[in-house]
Amino acid sequence: MTGTTTMTRTTGERELAELQREHGGPLFALLLRLSDGDRQRAEDLVQETFVRAWQHPEALRADSYDSVRPWLFTVGRRLAIDARRAQQARPAEVGDAVLENARVCADHAERAAATLDVREAVKTLTPEHRAVLLQVYFRGASVAEAAEALGIPPGTVKSRAYYALRALRRVLPEYATDLQ
Repeated sequence: MTGTTTMTRTTGERELAELQREHGGPLFALLLRLSDGDRQRAEDLVQETFVRAWQHPEALRADSYDSVRPWLFTVGRRLAIDARRAQQARPAEVGDAVLENARVCADHAERAAATLDVREAVKTLTPEHRAVLLQVYFRGASVAEAAEALGIPPGTVKSRAYYALRALRRVLPEYATDLQ
């Protein structure tokens, strides 16, 4: 009994190998088209199609050997349709590019939140300190230009800028290193 089983299995393997040699190329071409050019998916589908053929030896023993090809193509086509439906049913895969964009969005969101925090903190300053910060840090004026615009001595601009930043560090301790 064991010898007969081994003989049948070997014969099935040989038939399957011959089937794969004869029909594998055209089947792969069909599945490659159905997989939108994704070679790996097409190869997986070819392999799965031949597994199904191996599981259904009655299909291999059809009256005409040529009638096997339509059966293989039908099975492969159905597997491709099932794979496409399964892919559409699950969420899209996330690649590195998407993760990079997510980091940019997170950085942008963090900057926007920080900007709002700083604006609120600047409102707590005295009008004199706020005016100096506006000139020096937000408009990019030099100490001399800020002094001229505000009508105060350059030393006063430096002093007010120093004390304004110190006050902001107390109000915004999480941003203290950025306020240097």
